[in-house]
This record gives sequence, C-alpha cells and structure tokens, in this order.
Amino acid sequence: MLRYLYGHDEIVAKFVATLIPHGGSGFGANYKTIGVLDEDGYLIAGLVYHNYDPSAEIIELSGAATHRRWLTRGSIARMYQYPFHQCGCQMLVQRTPADNEHLLGQLAAYDFHFIKVPRMFGRDRDGVLCCLTYEAWAGNRFNKRLKHHIDQTIALEQEAA
Repeated sequence: MLRYLYGHDEIVAKFVATLIPHGGSGFGANYKTIGVLDEDGYLIAGLVYHNYDPSAEIIELSGAATHRRWLTRGSIARMYQYPFHQCGCQMLVQRTPADNEHLLGQLAAYDFHFIKVPRMFGRDRDGVLCCLTYEAWAGNRFNKRLKHHIDQTIALEQEAA
C-alpha cells in the first residue's frame, strides 16, 4: 500500500531534481511537493508544484519516479487535486523532453495540449510544453473514473483544515 508524504518539500524536491533534466537549477523559493512512499517507506516518486502564477491561475508540475507502481488512481487523484482544487488553477503546465515518448503518450491520454519548443533542455535537446486546462482534466475519461477518489481527497483535506 502506498503512502503519501506532505510537508517534506525539500526532501521530495531534491529527489525529483536528481531524476529530471531540468531539475539541476532547482524549483525556486516557493514550491509544494507530494512524495509517494512504497510499503517499506521508501520514496519512489515525487511531484513538485512550482512557478505558481496566481493572477494567471497557472502552476507548473515537475515529477519523477524510480518505479511505475506509484501511478495509481489514488496518486493521480492527489496529483491533480492540489493544482485544480486547492490552488484553483485553470491550467497546469509541464515541461517534457521531446524524446520521452512514453511520458508524452501518457499525457496525451489525459488530454494535455502540446507545444514543441526547440532547445528547451539545451542546445541539442528539444522539449514539449504540455498544458492541461481544468476543463480538459475535468472532462477526460480517466477523471470520470477518478471522481470518487477526488471527492474523497477533497473531503479529507477539508476535514484536516
């Protein structure tokens, strides 16, 4: 059973930064994270929400994992609950290397919109700016299955507040 790690932003951000190409420069001063722990308590995935622009209602997501088993319905519900429900964002942005076909395929399934950006990750590595609007997220086929998980997550967050 997976567990989620909140309030340990520095640890999770460092984990993610070591695993992604654009993580070396860090995530700035203001960011929030969610860590995913396996049944033994090891950090196997991390999500970093950064570059938040409240006036535009946009936030950037960077994430990384050492194992694919972190990507459950519950994890996905938590991943999108923070930007869209807690922050009230109208769009989530993610920078992805153009050669990461696996991740781009996953994001396409979630109805992300893609904008190719030459040299986003350096002189010899193009990138893709992946954008997900709230409406695209709310209407995609996976979200309909996750509605129950999202509603439960929101209720738990409200009870804790």
